[in-house]
Amino acid sequence: MKGFPDLPPIWWAASMGVIYIAKWALPQLHFDVGAFASVASAIFWVALGLIAWSGIWFWRKKTPIEPHHTPKTLIKEGPFRISRNPIYLGLVMLTVASALSNGSIIGVVAAIGLWVILDRRFAAKEEALLLRTFGDEARDYLADTRRWL
Repeated sequence: MKGFPDLPPIWWAASMGVIYIAKWALPQLHFDVGAFASVASAIFWVALGLIAWSGIWFWRKKTPIEPHHTPKTLIKEGPFRISRNPIYLGLVMLTVASALSNGSIIGVVAAIGLWVILDRRFAAKEEALLLRTFGDEARDYLADTRRWL
């Protein structure tokens, strides 16, 4: 779609919109939150922390955080030791937390959809760009670190 801002936060916002629209339009596809409330809260805070921690590393390394931009450095420290895509992981976790806290079956499906979109539209392309930009250093990093967890 020409002119569409193809950015991960837009896709995340769409997944959140699906959760809230489904809550209103499809109340029969919801479950009792019960025990999931505290799990959802924990996931939410871990996700926010992961996103913030990752953002700090982009700032520290003075490299663009936006997808589709050529990185100036290969970040392998901090949360990037655990996951090659900690911000995307955080966005999926936020969607899971919202789905659980709203008791939304559709929200769980939205989280899976978001994960697929982020994986195919962004992560795979960014890794190809890392390989073109950083060569063997990126190849070693990609071999040693999982894409998600």
